[in-house]
Amino acid sequence: MKNTRRIAVALKYDAKEHSAPKVAASGRGEIANKIIKIAEEHNVPIYHDKILAESLSKLGIGVEIPPELYRAVAKVLISISKLDKELTKH
Repeated sequence: MKNTRRIAVALKYDAKEHSAPKVAASGRGEIANKIIKIAEEHNVPIYHDKILAESLSKLGIGVEIPPELYRAVAKVLISISKLDKELTKH
């Protein structure tokens, strides 16, 4: 049977301090639900990409994302930035 448990990964990025985003939180199942709930409570945008989440979940907490994931994470950050700009217009 295929594992369909929810996966959630939170990223943190401060261009002044780090060269790449870092994994701030990661979990499956109930832990993933808690990560998502906290994000929602703090109006943190949520981006759904199961394949990317699976790849990021294999990294440790506090680990910078590897170069092979830069492009995928950049797409997420651009999408969130566009959404944020649209929401602030209204």
